[in-house]
Amino acid sequence: MKRVISGVKPTGDVTLGNYLGAMKRWGEMSADTDLECLFFVPDLHALNIRPSADDLRMKTRSAVAWLLACGVNPDKAVIFKQSEVPAHSELTCILNNYTTLGELNRMTQFKDKSQKSGAEGQLVGLYDYPVLMAADILLYDVEEVPVGEDQKQHVELTRDIAERFNNIHGRTFVVPKPTIQATGARIMDLQDPTKKMSKSDADQSGCILLADNVDVISRKIKRAVTDSGTVVEAGDDKPALTNLLAIYSLISGKEVSEIVADYVGRGYGDFKSDLADLVVGAIAPLQGTHDKYMADAVAIDAVLARGREFAQGVAGAKIYAVKQRIGLV
Repeated sequence: MKRVISGVKPTGDVTLGNYLGAMKRWGEMSADTDLECLFFVPDLHALNIRPSADDLRMKTRSAVAWLLACGVNPDKAVIFKQSEVPAHSELTCILNNYTTLGELNRMTQFKDKSQKSGAEGQLVGLYDYPVLMAADILLYDVEEVPVGEDQKQHVELTRDIAERFNNIHGRTFVVPKPTIQATGARIMDLQDPTKKMSKSDADQSGCILLADNVDVISRKIKRAVTDSGTVVEAGDDKPALTNLLAIYSLISGKEVSEIVADYVGRGYGDFKSDLADLVVGAIAPLQGTHDKYMADAVAIDAVLARGREFAQGVAGAKIYAVKQRIGLV
């Protein structure tokens, strides 16, 4: 049975891009009898924005609730908190000795933040984020890591670290590969289709959060920017329509060509109105399930307890093997 792992960070709120780019697929994957799926909440990663204790606790529980709302079956998949498995931090410390400054300097996330506000003031936790992510993956001998396009670089670094360690000490880690769905892997901002939809942007008018009121969701879609002309079609010269069509396709299950055919002779207004109804129809049930779990602390605690037991067992065995390889035990 193939094992896969991915996580949802407990910072901000889950976006439509997170859902369509990865989380929708996670629910489907957890039902696949040929897969052993591990989904975790990387709460240690969240520390680099210094959240309040209460906010981190709440966002962590909300992340679990969203996983469940998106269809991840806790009886078939493993759901756990990163911080409850000490091996994540321990392996990060070890892997720092198999990672170069040049590799970390090339990481897009750190480069972007450094360019905006200067490298000197950035936290070491942000700089070392990719190594902790590598530890998250390598502890569990996973072959595939389902991620959004923006995380592919981190998985590629994980591969480099694993291969370097294996070459020095003998085969210890499985070298994973990123898996990214072709359509909708990168949902773009509704007001600026040249940039990814992001929960961290100060202006949220182009970002749909799964927690948004349904009226707000509908309004954001109807106010989404469009391209010149009146024909509903995809193309390099129509980035806004291409993005909206990708959203429509991922939610409806229709091919983009089918959707385009449905709107021959109809304008952008009809298309966006129908898309708004479609998105609201998909998100409203997710919100209901999320809120149900958030009101049931016992259920979430039970899910995390089962996941913790499994994760500690697997990660504990791996960190012991690593220590043997390098002479710590």
